[in-house]
Amino acid sequence: MAQRRALVVRGGWEGHEPVRATELFLPFLERSGYAVRIEESTDVYADADELAATDLVVQCVTMSQITPEQVAGLSAAVAAGTGFTGWHGGIVDSFRMSSDYLHLVGGQFATHPGKELCERHGGAEDNFLPHTIRLTDLGREHPVTAGIGDVELVTEQYWVLHDDLIDVLATTTHPARPWQPWHRPVTSPAIWTRRWGTGRVVVTTPGHSLDVLEHPSIRTVIERGMVWATRTASAS
Repeated sequence: MAQRRALVVRGGWEGHEPVRATELFLPFLERSGYAVRIEESTDVYADADELAATDLVVQCVTMSQITPEQVAGLSAAVAAGTGFTGWHGGIVDSFRMSSDYLHLVGGQFATHPGKELCERHGGAEDNFLPHTIRLTDLGREHPVTAGIGDVELVTEQYWVLHDDLIDVLATTTHPARPWQPWHRPVTSPAIWTRRWGTGRVVVTTPGHSLDVLEHPSIRTVIERGMVWATRTASAS
């Protein structure tokens, strides 16, 4: 059997530590039999031959920009069977100006609600709220999340705009606190998969900082997501 090939694409906003974050998962990929290539920009997405030979793309690029040629190359590769996965802003807060990229991923970061104004001190912790990642019925059975219980976190809680082509494995609910402008609790997808042509997409929204990525359940979901998203025999 030919060795599977993984492409790690990282960059964008340094607050999400794209180098250190992706390097957490390189040993797993190598132990799992992947030949890993690392790129520091999305230029590689316009290389059709390279993506055709890639079984899995792991992306960690928050915000930043992407050209129409690059996003078209990525979308075409996924539709042809290349897997695509990532976490947090590195996949759902990427390339805000590209509607085609948003269409591929199926969900877009809108905000992460913060603490009450009187409790804020100007640091990242202003946006760290206790919340629960709850498995759905599908999530309890899906290979990416089966056997993992609900997860309690104190970190950014992503509010996501999404379509209904995603298969939601876990959700998180934003309560309607007195100082917030919304009037009822809002539930967002927190972990989902998406079929795109013959390819698979897996998104895990927790992952703002290294400690969250090292949480045993979150790390397991991300690693399983890499394996599940990888090109299948039927897409070869």
